[in-house]
Amino acid sequence: MIVNLWKLRDLSQAEKTTIIKRSETDIAAIISAVTPIIEDVRVRGDEALRYYAQKFDGAVIQGHLMATDADFEQAYQQVEPSVVDAIQQCAENVKIHHEQQMRRVEKQWMEEVKPGIFAGEKITPIPSAGIYVPRGKGAFPSVMYMLCLPAVIAGVKTIAVCTPPTASGGIDAASLIAADICGVRNVYKVGGAQAIAALAYGTESIPKVSQVNGPGSPYVAAAKRLLSHIINSGIPAGPSEAIILADKTADPWNTALDLINEAEHGPDSASLLVTTSQELADKVISHLPQIINSLPPQRKNYCEKVFSKYGGIIVCETMNEAVDFCNEYAVEHLLMKVEDSDAVLAKLDNCGEILIGETTPIVIGNFGVGVNAVLPTGQNALTHDCTSVWTFLKRTSLSYVTPLGYRCLKQPVEILAEYEGFSGHAEVLRQRNEDSFADLELEAIFSARDVS
Repeated sequence: MIVNLWKLRDLSQAEKTTIIKRSETDIAAIISAVTPIIEDVRVRGDEALRYYAQKFDGAVIQGHLMATDADFEQAYQQVEPSVVDAIQQCAENVKIHHEQQMRRVEKQWMEEVKPGIFAGEKITPIPSAGIYVPRGKGAFPSVMYMLCLPAVIAGVKTIAVCTPPTASGGIDAASLIAADICGVRNVYKVGGAQAIAALAYGTESIPKVSQVNGPGSPYVAAAKRLLSHIINSGIPAGPSEAIILADKTADPWNTALDLINEAEHGPDSASLLVTTSQELADKVISHLPQIINSLPPQRKNYCEKVFSKYGGIIVCETMNEAVDFCNEYAVEHLLMKVEDSDAVLAKLDNCGEILIGETTPIVIGNFGVGVNAVLPTGQNALTHDCTSVWTFLKRTSLSYVTPLGYRCLKQPVEILAEYEGFSGHAEVLRQRNEDSFADLELEAIFSARDVS
């Protein structure tokens, strides 16, 4: 079995760029294949969705594209009670965390920046959200509650979920249960690029939404990119990726296990150990074959491809060098296993999430800590946030100027308007009828005290 082992300082710029780009190259290459699918959905709507369900998922969709009440009832009969209980427990942690976020949202506020001049914000939910829950390499009820709960808690009125159909033309039962626990019932049997197109344009069955969120294959990521002028494509969440940042204090066996976590998602995933310890690197390499060979054939195959392609081990000479690489890579999940965690944490800026220590493996964050596991991929953690209630909220600026504030601002604003060549702007101030301001003076004194 081949496991990439690099020394950071020996990498050429081209090799380093390939590692950092990971599956983004694949996404760019398939845009041409996705374009006609999107156009077909735009033109033919539900008919195209049924066609692609059969073509790509082998599913003949009988009846409605949306899950029925009977589908939800049947789901509870199909899933083991222990699985239902696990979903409920983990979803409860996610719910509590996002409710805590929401309590910190000040829905409307203003502050006096100078006498008589008030500026602030009003926070409101986006009107509608599309949620994409993948299914191609498995079933992901955790993605369902990770995305639906913050949308519900934020107050989004219209939530439409798309998830690929099963071969029998249904919807994964555990994912339906997760949606039900979240209070979301609009779940559609549609996957892939065609699902993103349906949410962007709307069809006979699926509503057009203002934003879409959720991880997916390179085809889903390509569709989001192509439709970003039609719809807010949300957090760029493509193929999974992780970095284990470790020094000599990390446990080699645990570290090898942690590397498998994201590698088994698919051959387009990326999983890296970035370490200052050659000894740790050697021990991890020795453990990986035993762990990977114990996996089911499909997951074994994925891991083997990842560690010979986008994944592997990078040995750095210093922790500062390792941290600099991590900040440039801007990974989705970063598990930090180092002696001085506080010092290293202070230097890590660009990560979707940071998990700290041997007892906080990525799998814990994936399912049940409470933080959201839907995170920016493909170096997008440089500029994008983790999923939260803020993903489904928007800010509107508020301002209020009293007569006193108006008189203070009039001259500098008029000067700037003229300087920028906007004579009409300046005339708004020069020709304004200010006689009525006196009537507002007393009212402004009182209203300014409780602007909120």
